[in-house]
Amino acid sequence: MGRSTTDTARTATALDRLPGGGDGAPEPDGSKRRRRGRTRVVARGVGLPTWFWKAFSAPGLLWLVVLFLVPFYTVFAVALGGRDPIFLSPVPVYNPIAWNPTEFQSVASQIFGGGPLQVVLLRTFGYVAVAAALCLMIGYPVAYYISRHARRTKALLLVALIAPFWISYLMRMLAWVNLLEENGIVNRFLQQMGLIGQPINFLNGRPSTVILGLVYGYIPFFILPLYASLDRIGPSMLEASRDLGASPRRTFFRVTLPLSRQGILAAGVIILLPMFGDYYTNTLLSGNPKTNMFANLIDQQLHSRTGHARGASMVIILSALLLVFMGYYLWSTTRAAKEYEA
Repeated sequence: MGRSTTDTARTATALDRLPGGGDGAPEPDGSKRRRRGRTRVVARGVGLPTWFWKAFSAPGLLWLVVLFLVPFYTVFAVALGGRDPIFLSPVPVYNPIAWNPTEFQSVASQIFGGGPLQVVLLRTFGYVAVAAALCLMIGYPVAYYISRHARRTKALLLVALIAPFWISYLMRMLAWVNLLEENGIVNRFLQQMGLIGQPINFLNGRPSTVILGLVYGYIPFFILPLYASLDRIGPSMLEASRDLGASPRRTFFRVTLPLSRQGILAAGVIILLPMFGDYYTNTLLSGNPKTNMFANLIDQQLHSRTGHARGASMVIILSALLLVFMGYYLWSTTRAAKEYEA
């Protein structure tokens, strides 16, 4: 970085010696501003048109339009479209002027008006909130230890965190089914330890099983970005706090924790979004309607013969609710970036 800054300064000096760029004489007011402007030009690349750098985002934008915006607009077309009178299959309507909001309004009234969908949605929010809190309580100490105290074992621990990604989420949940069966390892261990007299059926619709399944499935996604955030905190910040007389506990709560706030938010967004759309954890570990999550109802509607418009309407409403979390995350990230630049 130091070499790059030196090269930039040398190049800016060379520009000053060009015709019209200054001859070493005292410069009038505003010369510093012009010099900083020329330095920025050098840093961005002299001679390159402005569209050159913008073109780098074209593949990502194309990917976003083709694989996100178009399918999401199709969801709107199904939710607000029609239905074939003979086969009862959905008929997407892509013209917004011809949209029919009847089915969408019916779903919205059941969610926000106290209907059965509201119960399932509140249950989903409860499961996800508890699971996210457990991820924070378990994941933060792990990420903190790896970033601050693990030295020779850091690489090994990071590989252990990445290892679950090598196995399908579905396969990991199926493994838990075998562990939690009445004759599974968990029940046998508890019986041998004398903690229980009879085997416990963990898979008969227990909310705790579904929540712990969510934690187990998504906690690696929480720890890794949080570790990256903690690892970026410079040791000089912590040493400065200690030099000023702060205790290790005070240093953690006044320096480390605030500086890792963006990492906590990023990790939270990464796990919250798929948790709200998760339906197979409950299907595999419970299979009971009493523990159904909102995504389970969407899955049931989309696999029924006549519920496509209803399922699409539920997708739109759930996505709108999740935009609140995304909006807060983006606002917080933008604010933190401005504070850093200041």
